[in-house]
Formats: sequence, structure tokens, C-alpha cells
Amino acid sequence: MDIDDILREVDPTFHSIPKEKQDLQELTRAWIAERSAPELLPWPPNGLFERINDNIKSQIEKVEEMTGDMDPRTNFALIVIQTELERYKYLVRSYLRARIAKIDKHTLHYLSTDNLRSRLSEMELAYATRHQALLHNHYLSSFLSSFPPQLQNLNDAAGINMVETPDLDAAVFIRLLKDVFVEGRGVDSDVTMDGRESDIVILRWSDAKPLVEAGQAELV
Repeated sequence: MDIDDILREVDPTFHSIPKEKQDLQELTRAWIAERSAPELLPWPPNGLFERINDNIKSQIEKVEEMTGDMDPRTNFALIVIQTELERYKYLVRSYLRARIAKIDKHTLHYLSTDNLRSRLSEMELAYATRHQALLHNHYLSSFLSSFPPQLQNLNDAAGINMVETPDLDAAVFIRLLKDVFVEGRGVDSDVTMDGRESDIVILRWSDAKPLVEAGQAELV
């Protein structure tokens, strides 16, 4: 199930909304989810950011064309366009910063398997690979070179795993998008409940993740 299917179920009028507004809604949801989830979420596969970037470029060109026009009506329209443009740019920057922060913190983890690498965009994958190479070279020149060769790897999993991973048991808030049975693991006991659409629930991410991936809930 992709984001369009989820949005159509939540809001039947979704497809009557202009495509630019649909993209803004998707971007906002992606931004909220990325900032809330303790691990890196998959890069949007539907060309969302390509369309967003094209829209930002076209809006910048429009602003440049309108700048200098002394017509008060044009100036007001220019203010509206610039305000909307800044909103798009803020969401994009904040979304990318949230992802980069996770990549920086757990670089080896996200480069460790093909499944995890597939969550990154091409540019993020190139960044993560280069970032890890620079970091490893820095450690080698600083202190790792004095260690025995078998102790110089940063991804050693023998004994204690040296690869730091995200905390999948971190608490997250989710909004249920439909009536669904919810299971949550607690410290002393597990809890189950019959969730209702629009309910806000706090769960461990490991328990909430299946609901989010199935389109039955969204992060808030």
C-alpha cells in the first residue's frame, strides 16, 4: 500500500485536491514520520522529492520574474508565493536534516545490508559511504593503526557487536487510520486493545512499526 492509497482511505476527496497540494500533504506526513521514528524510514519511492524540487525551482523563477514589479497586486501575490516557497523549503530542509542525523549516528548499520541500504536515496547512499570512509581513515591515522589488524575493523560482530543500532523500543505516538487490533509490549505485562480510527496511541516503535507499514496508522 502506498501513501496515495492511505490518504484516499483517510480522505475520500484526496484525489480532487490539486497535485501540488497532495505533494505538500505527503511531504508533511513524511517529515513528521521521519522526525518521530527512531530509525531511518524508506526514501519516498514515488518521485515525491523530484516533484517538490521542480515545484520549488519553478516558484523561484516566478519570484525572480515578479521581483521589481511596482503593481501593489503583484507585490501582494509575490509575498504569498514567497511565504509558500519558504514553507516548502523549511519542510525539505528539516526532513533531510532528520535523515542525515540518523545516517551520521548509525552509518555502519545502514550500510550493513542491502535491505537497509535500500532505504537511502542515491545521494544519501553516496554520502553515507563517503562519510564512513573518511571516519575510518581518521580513526586509522589517529589510533587504530596501532592496534593489531584483526582489531581495526569498526564493524566487528565477534563477541560484542560494535555496530550501533537504533533503539527500536523507543516510544512513539501513532494515530490509527482505521479500526484495528493493537498489541503493545510493556515492562511488566503486554497490553492489547481494540483501537478505533483517529485514536492516538503510544507504543514501542517495534510494536507500532507493523501498523505503520501496513497503512493502519501514521506517526504523529
